[in-house]
Amino acid sequence: MALLESCAICPRICKVNRLKDEKGVCKTGLKAKVHSFMAHHGEEPPISGSRGSGTIFFSCCNMKCLYCQNFEFSQDAEDSRETTAEELAQIMLGLQEQGCHNINLVTPTHVMPQILQALLFAVPKGLNIPLVYNTGGYERAEMIKMLEGIVDIYLPDMRYANEEHAARYSQAPGYPQYNRQALKEMHRQVGTADIGPDGIIKKGMIIRHLVLPNDISGTKEAMKFIKEELSEETYVSLMSQYTPYYRAHSLEGIDRRITLEEYAKAKQTLEEFGLYNGWTQESFGLQRFAGVHIKPAFKAADDEKKNRG
Repeated sequence: MALLESCAICPRICKVNRLKDEKGVCKTGLKAKVHSFMAHHGEEPPISGSRGSGTIFFSCCNMKCLYCQNFEFSQDAEDSRETTAEELAQIMLGLQEQGCHNINLVTPTHVMPQILQALLFAVPKGLNIPLVYNTGGYERAEMIKMLEGIVDIYLPDMRYANEEHAARYSQAPGYPQYNRQALKEMHRQVGTADIGPDGIIKKGMIIRHLVLPNDISGTKEAMKFIKEELSEETYVSLMSQYTPYYRAHSLEGIDRRITLEEYAKAKQTLEEFGLYNGWTQESFGLQRFAGVHIKPAFKAADDEKKNRG
């Protein structure tokens, strides 16, 4: 919590005194702002499972994506509630009581200290399910190091390979460098996904890659990094759901959905780099995932589509 006195939790390094409720880019002071929480059934299969992922949506993301589908609370906090550490702990315990497989912390970067503070209340009261750190990937590796032994599952985005694109579309200067260093640290801590016989992930990392129009996401560079710097056994969730939400409809280059050809090329890139662990989206543009954690995962998804005509 002392780090909030001159905040440098994320790469923006605003240096505001959040202990005095001053606010920087993330518009969050001393208390974490929670928009909603629920048993979420729309994540990757090993995370959602049959009972759902205990998802907590924090407001005011440290990224400023001009196409964010959750822009109503990721960019503002009018409909969100400031929570104390005790209240956040109670939310976690309530999700565990509902039978959720894990606690899924969505956009946690800017409120990492508040989350850790809440765990001091939740763990002694019986919280014992895995913690998922579900991040846009704009992280400082130094901060991720502090989470070793606490976070069980890392679910980061690998959004951009090009710094200019990151700055233009997400106002996230230096994103590729920060992202890659953070992913290396996450991988060092938890390794590749450990998925049990029940199909549920217990520990490890899954990397999400949202395919953007005109290859703005830099799929080839991203997959090359994953194979060469992390592991070809890494689980990748290749997402086709991009929709020009928020301000994207008026921005040339990202003002449309991706094409079938663009997504097919992204899948081909996965195969070229031998990244066979993971999931593709079963129905083009929908948040459904296909594939199993064996080598033919991506091919299986393609064959299934052909069989359905």
